[in-house]
Amino acid sequence: MNTGNTTLGVVTGKPLELGGSLGRDAATGRGVEISTLNLLEKKGIEPKKATVVIQGFGNVGAWAAKLLHDDGCKIIGLSDVYGAVYNPEGLNPHDAIERAMKPEDSVSNLLPGDKITNDELLALECDVLAPCALQNQLTGKNAAKVRAKIIVEGANGPTTPEADQILHKNGVMVLPDFLANAGGVTCSYFEWVQNIGGYYWDFEETYERLDKKMSQAFWDVYNTQKAYFEKDKDIDMRTAAYVVSIERVAQATRTRGWV
Repeated sequence: MNTGNTTLGVVTGKPLELGGSLGRDAATGRGVEISTLNLLEKKGIEPKKATVVIQGFGNVGAWAAKLLHDDGCKIIGLSDVYGAVYNPEGLNPHDAIERAMKPEDSVSNLLPGDKITNDELLALECDVLAPCALQNQLTGKNAAKVRAKIIVEGANGPTTPEADQILHKNGVMVLPDFLANAGGVTCSYFEWVQNIGGYYWDFEETYERLDKKMSQAFWDVYNTQKAYFEKDKDIDMRTAAYVVSIERVAQATRTRGWV
């Protein structure tokens, strides 16, 4: 309004009519999916044989559940603000309503299975547990009860430092939030790139680029963790992610000559 020019790239998450990006709504959940599939591959677990529990059925949890279900994973536990449901035979997240606004629309009422508590959900035996709701869900009080092999943090800060130590000691691999749920901010970056270029991608190109970015980030962190482990330094994936991040900043600083 001040300059008489429209500069689309200063805000992301815009409607498509105002320069938004296709695929942005599902991007965070898709990032959780991509991260999960990469780690399952490394663990030698086929998606069709993987059991998954997802806490939260908002934008992130619902998309992650639907996409992993479509990949062949068996979703055995789901929850939202109104309750949780468990079914060892598998749940179809497509039959539930994302962001239920009424108790009767809860996954615990719409999907067939046993109604359970949030604490019981987090303690279910499974290959993958994805906390995609609130922060501080896995703490020093309940971390020892976790029976998942892998935790993929779809929420921001769902695991406390005390829980991190317990989980690592118990052999549970945790993909940290700023790696696993980076799909949304990555797609926001894509939106900015498209705004600058004035050329907009279709769904396929957006998803292909997101998969490439997220997968590369995963392998950078995984290989760093492995390298430290081989040097008799048993660090977890969160620490490895910090190492990758700090090394990049340090290298850029050195290259610029800031000493």
